[in-house]
Amino acid sequence: MKGLSIKILFGTAMLAAVFLAPSCKKSKSATTGQAYNSFKWGGFENHKYKGQETGPGLVLIEGGAFTMGSSEQDVTWEYNNVERNVTVNSFYMDQTEISNIQYGEYVFWLERVFTGYPDVYKKALPDTLVWRNKLAYNEPFVEYYFRHPAYKEYPVVGVSWLQATSFAAWRTDRVNEAILDREKIHPYVASTVVDENNFNTGAYLANQYEPKTGKKKRLPRDYTTKKGTRKKVAMRDGILLPEYRLPTEAEWEYAATANIGSSTFENVDDKKIYAWNDLTVRVKEGKERDRGKILANFKRGKGDQGGIANQLNDAGIITTPVYSYYPNAYGLYNMAGNVSEWVKDVYRPLSFEDVDDFNSYRGNVFQTVKLDQYGEVEEKDSLGRLVFRNVTPADNKGRRNYNTADNIGYKDELSYNNDEQKYEYGTVTLIDNKARVYKGGSWNDRAYWMSPGTRRYLDEELSTSTIGFRCAMVRIGSPIGNSKKRNKSLPSKGVKKNGKSR
Repeated sequence: MKGLSIKILFGTAMLAAVFLAPSCKKSKSATTGQAYNSFKWGGFENHKYKGQETGPGLVLIEGGAFTMGSSEQDVTWEYNNVERNVTVNSFYMDQTEISNIQYGEYVFWLERVFTGYPDVYKKALPDTLVWRNKLAYNEPFVEYYFRHPAYKEYPVVGVSWLQATSFAAWRTDRVNEAILDREKIHPYVASTVVDENNFNTGAYLANQYEPKTGKKKRLPRDYTTKKGTRKKVAMRDGILLPEYRLPTEAEWEYAATANIGSSTFENVDDKKIYAWNDLTVRVKEGKERDRGKILANFKRGKGDQGGIANQLNDAGIITTPVYSYYPNAYGLYNMAGNVSEWVKDVYRPLSFEDVDDFNSYRGNVFQTVKLDQYGEVEEKDSLGRLVFRNVTPADNKGRRNYNTADNIGYKDELSYNNDEQKYEYGTVTLIDNKARVYKGGSWNDRAYWMSPGTRRYLDEELSTSTIGFRCAMVRIGSPIGNSKKRNKSLPSKGVKKNGKSR
């Protein structure tokens, strides 16, 4: 069984090659003829860049067009996911659901670091009482599922949408911290970090975080000053990774459908019902010993959670380890069963009527970093994070707020005002901006919910024993994964002097 601990190990087998230091070789500008990376000409930087590094646990999902929406009968008669064509940009997604050991590392870090704010740790703990049922004996799961090593590779449950989002933000900072340490750019002593002094990517880029003292190695060269001076890493250096986050509903559905396994040239030959090509939930081809086995962890029928003894159909009475069953064509595990998964979107039953057909998503509340009266970034909050405010109509009349060093002034996060809904007095709704979409089937669901197009919702503060999550990350630059690998569908690159194409 493959381990899933995210104690970051950066080996060549886990990470793609990436540019990590500015090139000292001077190249000339095609605009002015002046040299890049030259103090003589002002120090404008132009770095060699080999492409985005693949973060720990992630798999590249090459984007494209697909038919989003239900491919099953609408048995609930909700009419909430009608088929339509959309395009999704390339992105990264976790190969598996977040496991108990991964989430356990997160809450351990919170308890160790935020000694002055113990409520931060308590708020992050999964709700183990989600296993409790008045008319069932599930107390062993209440006691052992999250805490016992026997379940460490099983998907974490009892985590709300808000908790999953906070985990993703924490993961971003720990991965970037480890990247800087790996490249010996700054010496970190993570075990001694306390409270607001922890590393935060946004605060670092906004010059609100000072690294630990010590001998600095391989700091990027500052070409705007005299020879030999060094600087902190900036976003334009291409070293730090974008944020981990929950996938959008369109991304999740696109990755679960995995049409690359059923396409020829530019045509999708078969419309999938599940995350695999067959229309059944059992193995039809392959090795004889595997034929007839269940392809995912789900509830086969009333009172049947896993089959009979000695012939357990999916080997899972409840959840199963995150690397169980066959992966789909993208190499993603359990995109059909095991646990349902949170996605980023706010739920609306008729989103398909008005969301954009490129990177479809509902839930944007744009924010910008909060500045003081002098136009400078305000200090960090008590947990070491930047402070943001909602963008107002007045902000849209001018330009975005940018820090002098980096483009860090725009953030897409969700926040709510108490009176945001503005309903008439006495009018309420079960679907508001705190209702979040979750996708896929779980160990306690019938096969219908394993179809990628099905969708359900739950309040962002609630959790269940059947919902987990996995993280995603935007793909920056070439959608095909390697900036040097030219897309063969593009026209020839350049023309020679004699007029012949290269």
